[in-house]
Amino acid sequence: QRVLSVSFAQVLRSIALLLFPFAFIALIAWTTAGSASGNTSDPIRAALWLWLGAHHVPFSLLLAPASMAGFFSYLPIGAILLPFFCIRYGFNRALDRLQGDIGALTSVRLVFSSLYALLATLIALIAKSPGVEPVWFLAPVTAFLISYLSTLTCGTQSKISKPVAFASRIVAIILGGAFVALSILIFMNISTIGSIRTVLEPGFFGGILLFALNVLYLPNAAISVLSYFSGTGFAVGANTVISPFSYEIGSVPAFPLLGALPTSSSRLALIALILIVGAGALLASWTISLNTQVLIQSFILVVISIAFLAYLGGGSLMTDGMGSMGPSAWKFTLALSLEIGLGAVLLVGLPLLRGKAFPLKGFRR
Repeated sequence: QRVLSVSFAQVLRSIALLLFPFAFIALIAWTTAGSASGNTSDPIRAALWLWLGAHHVPFSLLLAPASMAGFFSYLPIGAILLPFFCIRYGFNRALDRLQGDIGALTSVRLVFSSLYALLATLIALIAKSPGVEPVWFLAPVTAFLISYLSTLTCGTQSKISKPVAFASRIVAIILGGAFVALSILIFMNISTIGSIRTVLEPGFFGGILLFALNVLYLPNAAISVLSYFSGTGFAVGANTVISPFSYEIGSVPAFPLLGALPTSSSRLALIALILIVGAGALLASWTISLNTQVLIQSFILVVISIAFLAYLGGGSLMTDGMGSMGPSAWKFTLALSLEIGLGAVLLVGLPLLRGKAFPLKGFRR
């Protein structure tokens, strides 16, 4: 009962810690831009939508004025960091209140995450409106996962297994390379990005919010860049593709970050495949003194991580015309998995082809 009561109080604290700033943002937007109905409940409901969006809960829409059906699932990955830190803060306070009972750490984590998921579901049900309806049955899933993963390293110096460590390093390397390439594209197209911002005329508060939104969408853009260099490309709307092999694009939203889009296809971008294949070889080199089981487990975790990133990095942006944003989940996962796997196979297989002894434990020629 004490674990339940303390966890419930700190879950409420974690939710409020993020919900109140969102309520302030929504109130500022409501007072400066107004609303169609003039109802004071609008900013409160908007704050709930922002909170759910930060947890990657998608929305079903009825778009005015013709009540056209839409779907909003292309949500900023960077926004997950906001509940991440709030949850960690609340969970650490729960552990302090429980006097650091590390023996009950797993049960506290499960209770905390379950309560967090339950309240997220209630928020999704409350936030429903005639035009915007959160997909409430996904709220407990995403909220539980975010809460549980956020608290994994809280309260104890837990050791990370070798496959997890190796897989996370490989994913960090390829994502880091994508961020570097994205930074170069942004600086190369800084004038275009500035022109889009000027056309939008967001004002002072709007400019701050627009800048924050662009920052939060940077991980989505980096995943699209990684998909481009893997050869599969990405979409910016229905029936569009931007890849080294083809370039088919229609009208795009007036969003400053999209000013960094390539203007044509270029097969020279496939040179980056060397780095991706090299990441696979690097993974094999780290496990070369261990055994094949570590290599296989690490590779499987890399594939799972890539699939997860592909899911988060794509989605639908409200209308049918923008119904496909970001990389294709299965193409992106398959291409990167094959390219990283190729690097590992080359490093493992070449010494065998030359007739040399291979030092990988558990591997037989």
